[in-house]
Amino acid sequence: MQRIKCRVTELREVVETIWQVGLEPAEAVAFKPGQYLLVVMSDSDKRPFSIANAPTRSGLELQIGATAENAYAGQVLARMREQGEIEVELAAGKAFLRESSPRPLILMAGGTGFSYVRSILQQLVDSGSERPVFVYWGVRQAHWLYEFDEMCALEQHYAPLTFVPVVQEPDAGWHGRSGLVHKAIMDDFVSLHDYDIYVAGRFEMAGAAREDFKLLGAEPERIFGDAYEFI
Repeated sequence: MQRIKCRVTELREVVETIWQVGLEPAEAVAFKPGQYLLVVMSDSDKRPFSIANAPTRSGLELQIGATAENAYAGQVLARMREQGEIEVELAAGKAFLRESSPRPLILMAGGTGFSYVRSILQQLVDSGSERPVFVYWGVRQAHWLYEFDEMCALEQHYAPLTFVPVVQEPDAGWHGRSGLVHKAIMDDFVSLHDYDIYVAGRFEMAGAAREDFKLLGAEPERIFGDAYEFI
């Protein structure tokens, strides 16, 4: 993998505990939409984060969830803040976009797994893809839909896109879909046999989704997610 230093160009809390990070690599980088990079804390400590932009866009973007008790992510943000630069290795991951496939796509994200979906979606938009693409984004509470407005605007301008946000614990002000995000997909599709499905989120969510999607005819080899390398 390529190891390079990156200047931190953006470090912004977009909503409570979720940070938008912009990086400017010292040299050209190569990756596929849907891959991730490793932040090098030391030679024995490399921490993975999905790349949140497509390779068609400049620089590298990350979207990092970091609660007070999450030292794993918090230490990365602290180093970026203190040093203004970070060393990364890329690209990693086998769950990248299969651009040669003609099949429609379902992109499912839980929480900041949206960063993975965002990279793939940007690539589809920038390449002028006409493949139907359904984006399901599940969060625990509605305020964590940190790019809700951007996704709604994109849906209006990019005809192949259908955007479905799903809130697990909605309050009285939420008027959209609620419950588990993968269950919303199962409610909306009679069969998943003809779809390429891309999944990012917690391991337990990814595992449950894969097993349930197979019940609706999804082909296991057409369900992509980095979690499946470990579960």
